[in-house]
Amino acid sequence: MTVPAGFDELIHPPTRLGLVSLLAAAQWAEFSFLKESLELTDSALSKQVTTLAEAGYAEVRKEGAGRRRRTLVMLTPRGRAAFEGHVAALQQLVGRATPDPTEAGLPR
Repeated sequence: MTVPAGFDELIHPPTRLGLVSLLAAAQWAEFSFLKESLELTDSALSKQVTTLAEAGYAEVRKEGAGRRRRTLVMLTPRGRAAFEGHVAALQQLVGRATPDPTEAGLPR
């Protein structure tokens, strides 16, 4: 099977896909919001965010000091383009499914 153009192996794992989906819906997202939404530990989320940041897909900003310190994450333009391309590739793959078995060349 040929993988459609735009399919992104970096974004595709479920945890990372969920993370990028949340980031795509916001300009900046707080680390604590992402952690709760994805039901991840601090270390598991940190690893995923670091992977995206190293690929140039995410930017991390730390604000405040001491107990009021917060971490914000956003998709970069490159990350947003990769996500949009990946979604289009997934839609293309899903679009290949047909409910009528005769259209797939199978006997009735």
